Amino acid sequence: MFQEEYDVIVVGAGHAGSEAAAAAANLGSKTLLVTMSLQNIAQMSCNPAMGGIAKGQIVREIDALGGYSGIVSDRTAIQFKMLNKSKGPAMWSPRVQSDRMRFAEEWRLMLEGTANLDFYQEMVKGLIIENGKVKGIRTALGIEIKAKSVVLTNGTFLNGQIHIGDKNFGGGRAGESASVGITEDLIAAGFEAGRMKTGTPPRVDGRSLDYSKMNEEKGDAKPDKFSYSDLTAPLTHQRSCHMTYTSLEVHDILREGFDRSPMFNGRIRSLGPRYCPSIEDKINRFADKERHQLFIEPEGWKTCEVYVNGFSTSLPADIQFKAMKSIAGFENVKFLRAGYAIEYDYFPPTQLRHTLETKLVEGLYFAGQINGTTGYEEAASQGLMAGINAHLKVHEKEPLILRRDEAYIGVLIDDLITKGTEEPYRMFTSRAEYRTLLRQDNADFRLTPKGHEIGLASELRLRRMEHKLKESNNMVSFFRETSVSVAEANPILESKDTALITQGDKLFKVFSRPQIDMDDIMKFDKVKSYIEENDLDQEILEQAEIQVKYSGYIDKERNNADKLTRLEDVKIPEDFDYHLIKSMSIEARQKLTKIRPVTISQASRISGVSPSDVSVLLIYMGR
Repeated sequence: MFQEEYDVIVVGAGHAGSEAAAAAANLGSKTLLVTMSLQNIAQMSCNPAMGGIAKGQIVREIDALGGYSGIVSDRTAIQFKMLNKSKGPAMWSPRVQSDRMRFAEEWRLMLEGTANLDFYQEMVKGLIIENGKVKGIRTALGIEIKAKSVVLTNGTFLNGQIHIGDKNFGGGRAGESASVGITEDLIAAGFEAGRMKTGTPPRVDGRSLDYSKMNEEKGDAKPDKFSYSDLTAPLTHQRSCHMTYTSLEVHDILREGFDRSPMFNGRIRSLGPRYCPSIEDKINRFADKERHQLFIEPEGWKTCEVYVNGFSTSLPADIQFKAMKSIAGFENVKFLRAGYAIEYDYFPPTQLRHTLETKLVEGLYFAGQINGTTGYEEAASQGLMAGINAHLKVHEKEPLILRRDEAYIGVLIDDLITKGTEEPYRMFTSRAEYRTLLRQDNADFRLTPKGHEIGLASELRLRRMEHKLKESNNMVSFFRETSVSVAEANPILESKDTALITQGDKLFKVFSRPQIDMDDIMKFDKVKSYIEENDLDQEILEQAEIQVKYSGYIDKERNNADKLTRLEDVKIPEDFDYHLIKSMSIEARQKLTKIRPVTISQASRISGVSPSDVSVLLIYMGR
């Protein structure tokens, strides 16, 4: 029925589980993906979109390493937008609106086409743990399947409880049962567990909406794509989203149900995502606001189902419906399904190593919402790293750990295991201290060599990246070395209302001006000829422009990162006894003993560990 022993078993087939299974199998591990429903692989449980602020950077990083999320997103996109284009490139964030049904289908087909990967549909009830090592899984039918490593990616299914008004019932997602047994096994093994909540809006029939009363939100005129590979292409036509607003009337109707809301009557005590609050939470917290934005997002090319982004709720279904009918454009709305909140078990991520392997049980990895995160992208990136590191450990190879200056994925994992989280963790650009280095446009420069080195990113991907790097660097050198005369430059500078030059100057200096963009610089015959002779594409031109305009910021941030990276090289012995350091604060000793940082740099990021504590630690270690 099954192989005698798998290298990697992945439990759960959401975004984290799908990336974990693909990574382990593509690297050569005999892999089994176990899920309660093979029909719902990589289901978009919430909004039908990938990417966004900081999240788009993560999808690009997954793609650069050799993961699947970027490819699937491109192949099933119905709209593309590059967010924050009015700001600097460190803030640019790609986002696609997805065809939800095609997204899940494409993921399943890609996984089925992956060598070394088996599938099995059943609930996993427990783990086989012997002498502090994971040995396999136990299913609801009592079947034991052996493995050298196990990756848990259970999403919202662990003892999941769905709430709609005063009704509640067990479930991991609408229409699907909860998973039981794993939490109890982990607690018995010594793990600390907690509860979190998240929510989702109602889905409505798009045919019942009056879009003429809403603002149309189109995609980019020249859409880009996520994947750096040539396996996908930009969209040639797109579907629009729409925007409308709540009102004081809508808020008053919603308040009618507050006494029946599980969030307000105390039935839900766990914390939800601070940056994606429910509509009742927004009304309560921002009582002075007369309206809130709602984004009306189609769920695919052909389906009439529409996602009402911004209206996440667990209020009674009758209140949800009554309030929606008072929204502009929703006067004749028809419900397809009500919004709901869901509570589920998670395990504080300070119990993990940087590889996402648990400290308590060798060979056991956690990824996704089980670690307290929220979002498809955050889950997928953890799944990718857990799948990679499970494979590397099984085959006795060095782990892949990304630093904070190398990837948003590195920031995400370091934040989780160093600081922990008591509310659903969502990635933002502000969480990354080196965001000028961690741009969406250079994820392939940062990560494709690493992906290729471990065997996940293909040779063709590496060659494409090296070509892009070489040509963009050559173009920057061309700008540094090529001069322009007063007669050539001033007409262009005058048209852009920027200071004229009084003598010849280098193109690099002219291009560095904020008023001058690539379209302006291409008006110089020398530049136009250079681009045509070298057959440079838009990606290379964009990269060269960023390198010219932001070279000072990039160099400064790189220097800062290099200074702090030196502390990453100062390792702390795993068995170091912090209680021996009496001159260190009690809180610092307790936190350091609990988290067991690997380096001095990680120790310095732990909440409650002061700079003076770090100094004492350095002295004690002979530094």
